[in-house]
Amino acid sequence: MSTLARLARAEWGPLYAGAEWGPLYAAVRAGLVERRLRAIPMTVAAVCLTALTQYVQNQPWGYQFVQNIGAVRAEDPLWPALLRTPLSLFVPALDLPVWGALAQILLVFGIAEICLGRWRTLVIAYVATLAGTLYARVGIALGPHGFLGLPASDSLVVDTGPSAAVVGLAVFLCWRYRAYVTAGVVVAAMVVEVLLKENLAGREHLAAIAAVLVLCGISDLRHRPPGRDRTGSGSGLPPIQS
Repeated sequence: MSTLARLARAEWGPLYAGAEWGPLYAAVRAGLVERRLRAIPMTVAAVCLTALTQYVQNQPWGYQFVQNIGAVRAEDPLWPALLRTPLSLFVPALDLPVWGALAQILLVFGIAEICLGRWRTLVIAYVATLAGTLYARVGIALGPHGFLGLPASDSLVVDTGPSAAVVGLAVFLCWRYRAYVTAGVVVAAMVVEVLLKENLAGREHLAAIAAVLVLCGISDLRHRPPGRDRTGSGSGLPPIQS
């Protein structure tokens, strides 16, 4: 460890330990110190795949190909859409800077892979994306005047790409490491997005958050120590498998 790193740890370590991000920072730091880039092979692959799909879909010969294998719309038949959904996680929106998507994936997927493990990260990301995709179909069926309904025109809109997965993973990580203020900020930001833009992507983000909160509740029940309800003990973090 370099002199600068030792000084930073001595200066800021106590603050990190007591701060909201302290447990998460400690878990990420330990994983990176031990394995460096070997701690995030799936994240590196996801960043490369997203960059590749962005390049291909911006070529005259590649746009339709990417649409056929990774673009999901509510108007699509259900089973083909479900088959495309895993790849849709790595198809960034054409109207947004790709560097933003790549940075989000590198940061959030990387932290999740270190703290939760590769397969759990992929499952949570897929559940979040699938929740948004299925919500779009339900919302359009309800119609623009129904509760949580959507206009029929949204059936032509491509789903959110990696952003729903990023939001879902961020919320799950905040819950797991008790960063509740940060989780609240993420949820509030998504609500504000819906209020200001009223677009399909914002509503799919909220659907992704709802699905991930269900996963949080299930995980909490699975990892609850015996006798917790009776004694009030067991408030520590659940075990994490990296």
